[in-house]
Amino acid sequence: MAGELRADQTFSVHSAAGICATHKDAPLTVGESSPPPPLDPVSALFLDVDGTLLEIAPRPELVQVPRDLPALLSRLSVQHKAALALISGRPLAQLDWLFQPWRGAAAGLHGLERRRANGVVDRVVNGSSAEALDRLRPKLAALAADQSGLTLEDKGGTLALHYRAVPQRETEIRERAEALHREAATVLRLIAGKMVVEFQPCSVNKGLAIAAFLAEPPFIGRPPVFVGDDTTDEDGFVEIRRRGGIGIRVGPPCETAAGYGLPSVASVRTWLARSALP
Repeated sequence: MAGELRADQTFSVHSAAGICATHKDAPLTVGESSPPPPLDPVSALFLDVDGTLLEIAPRPELVQVPRDLPALLSRLSVQHKAALALISGRPLAQLDWLFQPWRGAAAGLHGLERRRANGVVDRVVNGSSAEALDRLRPKLAALAADQSGLTLEDKGGTLALHYRAVPQRETEIRERAEALHREAATVLRLIAGKMVVEFQPCSVNKGLAIAAFLAEPPFIGRPPVFVGDDTTDEDGFVEIRRRGGIGIRVGPPCETAAGYGLPSVASVRTWLARSALP
């Protein structure tokens, strides 16, 4: 089952002077280095994927999924009465392929597509951002075509330029991305993540996706927990903080809206496994 939602009917975008707002809508602090409290089964659990559940790979298609991870997600979903959702920049189709046979609630492409716990899929339609991405697509493709180690990940609703193979070009790539972004700053935002720059519609972000889940069963009324590792997850941490929930940033201590930290992907999976029913 699927439905289309107009962006202006479902999401709100905070902007200034006609420019798309950034994700930093709340004060950032250095996340605590101590681990979070044990996971409460009455909570609504939201999990980023790359860098949180899965180790980041040189290219997105090369990630490795531990054999026991889909079963762990299934046990946690049962324990939380299906109030568990993946919140990812990947498309839903990729999430389903990676974590098969598990197939629960999930937001893909930062919320452009969202599968509710009952299986209904909502997709945000935004013609202006789609047109802007169409204009950027050949320019980013030309950058990635120079055989220098850049990789363009075209997700349809977002565009991500990875430079993990050439980290020495970070300053150059970010400057060129910022220049391209100025052409579409009213409808697209530019997110600088771990060795990647990504263009995505202003009308979606992970915080809005989490808010949409929390407004419907089985998430409604549950205290939220969100685990993420990168810049795009800060929107989620801001939303979690606003609701008095638990935000957990993965990796070394850094400026973040999350209140807690876990040092690695392995530590995330250990923390989750300790909370899961056998």
